[in-house]
Amino acid sequence: MRLDWNDIKARAAKFADDWKDASREKSESQSFYNAFFEVFGVQRRRYATFEHAVDLPGNKRGYLDVFWKGKLLVEQKTAGRDLKPAREQAKSYFPGLKDYELPRYILLSDFQNFELYDLEDNPDKPLRFLLSSLPDHVQAFGFMVGQERRIFRDQDPVNVVASEMMGDLHDQLLLSGYKDHELERFLVRLLFCLFADDTGIFQPLGLLEDYIKERTAEDGSDLGPKLTHLFQVLNEPESKRSTKLDADLANFPYINGDLFGETLAMPSFNRAMRDKLLEACAFHWQHISPAIFGALFQSVLNRDERRRRGAHYTSEKNILKVIGPLFLDDLKAEFERLKARRDTGRAKALNDFHARLGALTFFDPACGCGNFLVIAYRELRDLEIALLRELFPQGQLVTDIGLYTKVNVNQFYGIEIEEFPARIAEVAMWMMDHIMNARLSAAFGESYLRIPLKTSPNVRHGDALEIDWADVLAPDKCSYVFGNPPFVGQSFQSPEQRLQMARIIGADSGRAGSLDYVCAWFLKAGAYVQGTTFPSPHSSWGEGKGEGRPLTPESIAAPHPNPLPAKGRGEGAAPRIAFVSTNSITQGEQVAQLWPILFERYGLEIAFGHRTFDWMSDARGKAHVHCVIIGLTRRADEPKEKRLFSYEDISGDPVESRHAALSPYLFDARSLANRHLIVVERNQPFGNVIRARMGSKIVDGGHYIFDATERETFLRVSPLASDLLCPLVGSEEYINGGKRWILNLADVAPERLRQFPEIMSRISAVRNFRLESKKEKTRELAERPTGFEVTTIPTSPFLVIPKVSSERRDYVPIGWLAPPTIPSDLVFIVKDASLADFALITSRMHMAWLRYIGGRLKSDYRYSIGIVYNTFPWPDANDKQREKISVLAQAVLDARANHQPGSTLADLYDPDTMPPDLRKAHTALDKAVDQLYRREPFANDRERVEHLFALYEKLSAPVLVGASAKTKLSKAKT
Repeated sequence: MRLDWNDIKARAAKFADDWKDASREKSESQSFYNAFFEVFGVQRRRYATFEHAVDLPGNKRGYLDVFWKGKLLVEQKTAGRDLKPAREQAKSYFPGLKDYELPRYILLSDFQNFELYDLEDNPDKPLRFLLSSLPDHVQAFGFMVGQERRIFRDQDPVNVVASEMMGDLHDQLLLSGYKDHELERFLVRLLFCLFADDTGIFQPLGLLEDYIKERTAEDGSDLGPKLTHLFQVLNEPESKRSTKLDADLANFPYINGDLFGETLAMPSFNRAMRDKLLEACAFHWQHISPAIFGALFQSVLNRDERRRRGAHYTSEKNILKVIGPLFLDDLKAEFERLKARRDTGRAKALNDFHARLGALTFFDPACGCGNFLVIAYRELRDLEIALLRELFPQGQLVTDIGLYTKVNVNQFYGIEIEEFPARIAEVAMWMMDHIMNARLSAAFGESYLRIPLKTSPNVRHGDALEIDWADVLAPDKCSYVFGNPPFVGQSFQSPEQRLQMARIIGADSGRAGSLDYVCAWFLKAGAYVQGTTFPSPHSSWGEGKGEGRPLTPESIAAPHPNPLPAKGRGEGAAPRIAFVSTNSITQGEQVAQLWPILFERYGLEIAFGHRTFDWMSDARGKAHVHCVIIGLTRRADEPKEKRLFSYEDISGDPVESRHAALSPYLFDARSLANRHLIVVERNQPFGNVIRARMGSKIVDGGHYIFDATERETFLRVSPLASDLLCPLVGSEEYINGGKRWILNLADVAPERLRQFPEIMSRISAVRNFRLESKKEKTRELAERPTGFEVTTIPTSPFLVIPKVSSERRDYVPIGWLAPPTIPSDLVFIVKDASLADFALITSRMHMAWLRYIGGRLKSDYRYSIGIVYNTFPWPDANDKQREKISVLAQAVLDARANHQPGSTLADLYDPDTMPPDLRKAHTALDKAVDQLYRREPFANDRERVEHLFALYEKLSAPVLVGASAKTKLSKAKT
């Protein structure tokens, strides 16, 4: 029988009266606690043991008076005894317990006095009360009936254990031949039941575990049919069940919600699989966040599938970074303002606010296992509970609190490409609904359950880039669009994904630049808030010619067909958008491809942003990604103040600042005449600046390149060819000190080449390698196999800029090399560079430009001539100023020399090992270069970049005005 809180209070009053004279620990405590458990409709023997023995350090043995594994430890004393030592005595037993056995609650009692400690929520502030007042405090014991406040924490090991446990069960069922849709649907049902068994949906607690233990064979032979029968019962209203139904099955409630509606084939179990399921039953599912089912999904995918799908589970902490500035912070602030009102309109204003909470809609078009939807729902329900407590203060009678709650799961919408996570998302929402109903019950002393399930979250199984989002939720009915779309870089996209990208961006011939897959969600969201739709894969975009519009500056800036007016949708505000993304969309060449479309075609503005931060995940095989979060709103609805969250430590917490405008590079754009200004790749630098170029691009299949061992072997065979081997230097060799050599054959006479059979063999191998290439340009290169695709062979000392460098370094290591060294295409070079040129390129000012404007390879800095070097606003320095920075540049080189050859550049520029004299030299140089730009010191790199952007705007204006067609969206040659 399911008890409500009124029943429990009545039982508690009787218990207090029955035991008001109890006093003797040894003779009365066991009867006392048997009766205490019965207050909550729980049979003590099902869950807890008396005098539970534990082995303690020092060959000692302890005995716990009452022990419920993972839940409750009771230390009982004779009446009148001091309870202070009892707490320490209780905790002294912990070393003898396994981690999963450690209790959350400690109860101390001498029969008449009680102290209840919640070791998770408030371990140092116990609830103290007398036996006579137990009826007033029964809800503190909500854990007895599966209702307790849960505190979910990122990276909680219990979540990982649960996902691994269920992943193991999945694998066992898969090996048995039970697979695909039926396996996935079966697991989802099982997950719900495991959760229900520990959280009070099934009463009494442990009903499922007892059913499997007591009513199925130990060899597992009948477990499949028994579970199938159970699922049928869960789908039947009690009033329609057979009168002959097994009594144990009849105890299970009617669930509905379509969760158990479909008839599935029966899985087969063996003894080991039954043991696995019982192990899962014994696990404490009440501690699990429903969002963990994202991690569960991860645990049954392999690494290749994760990369293909771009599936990364978002931690709760990062979800809050999205929904906080998107809507939650504003709602909480409005609630606090309404609470503070003391006028006669306060109650109506609170009720109107409540009605609005119940009318909001939330849409995640890449919802995965529903992590964003689940956490957003939890936060909205928490806010509603606080609101209800304002509307119905303590002491004011409320009958059936369920009649007053307005927020429900059917306000939440999602799209998910895979069926399994789509179904998990639905179940996770129902589970969170149950948790929040328990919180509501605890807040008002009511017992409120939404069982059977009557409303459902709206999760569509399908490809979000093929579905018309308006078919899922009309844009004029949508409040917020948010989520964590797939992270798939351009080079990892499948042909189908590339075609999707091209269609969505409006590009011809399937070309969509180098945009990451996540950008498709930004673009579809932009169209969605205008009320527009994208063409199907087989239709054109607006012209009816069966092909997309070309990817040009004009097409990017063109408005989308049939946009809605700026005002007029609902109350005049379009849905707000916020997505997690790789930080590549705020750096490098992708900025010029994505943001003009969002700004010009769709009329969006940045409302808030989180600058680069480190991904945190609970999933197995954690994603290692550096992310940003971008919040967008239609220009007509943009807030006056934009919020920016910046990270000193990308793994730490952000610092918030407020701005009038934000650049797509995520810095303050108020000093710019055009806040949409974007750095466009250039073929040459501004002003009279020496040009940079890429190193040699060999394209030889490795046949011309030697490491030390290979060089030694080659010279034993062809000793007279030693002059044809030149040192080859790329980023790795230059920074970390490795050595490689390359055959330089371009200008060698044919008669000499024929003297070396080993060389002729390698020439033939290179020719064949190039002929087999899929690239036409490479096949053409086979006609001159001794040459390189790009030939850069300096004849005088040259400045080297590594193409890729660790993000940990404050400075990219830059310096000189000399012939006969040949630079590879993994470095850029500047011929005939002066010390002043070196000073500017290695300065903090130039490094700041690289960090904000340059692209990234994973998280490492990726230098580019077209985006970084050629766009950099060089200072207008006179001869005296150039001489000063030259002297300081030489000091940097001298400081390096003090530690070479023993230290590599990687050693010298590691922030943990950088020598003090080298850092001091760089600091002096940075100060001098900063002063070339302005007298006032720069506080940080962001200030430097904001200043540089203003200069860039002036320098680029003559080029851009009236000449947008000359803007290059494809990579310029260097």
